[in-house]
Amino acid sequence: MATHNEIGQWGENIAREYLVAKGYAIVESNVRMGKKELDIVAMHDSRIVFVEVKTRTNPDFDPLDALDHKKIRNLAQAADAYVCSRRIPHEVQFDIIVVVGTPHEGHQIEHYPDAFMAPRSAIR
Repeated sequence: MATHNEIGQWGENIAREYLVAKGYAIVESNVRMGKKELDIVAMHDSRIVFVEVKTRTNPDFDPLDALDHKKIRNLAQAADAYVCSRRIPHEVQFDIIVVVGTPHEGHQIEHYPDAFMAPRSAIR
């Protein structure tokens, strides 16, 4: 059985392939901003897109349940730090990709583009 980290990495690889097929340009992956991490940073049209990937092997568990207010705030803070540190002039978008399955049994993918707005309290 694959470990939690291996499944997560597999899901992120699936997500990157999916995004590239949809016309996104991958800029970076697994970017650390302090103690926070951005799974995928991409460009799409004229936007910088921060993609949170949730991977689960059990189809009965909703991966979106793992995206609570605290996680969204952390993503927004990490994205703000990323944009400021690199002086990125582009509009920001947050996407969520859910991968359910295993490397041996196949997978399903759901993409939620522009899934949420950064809460004002999370930025500066």
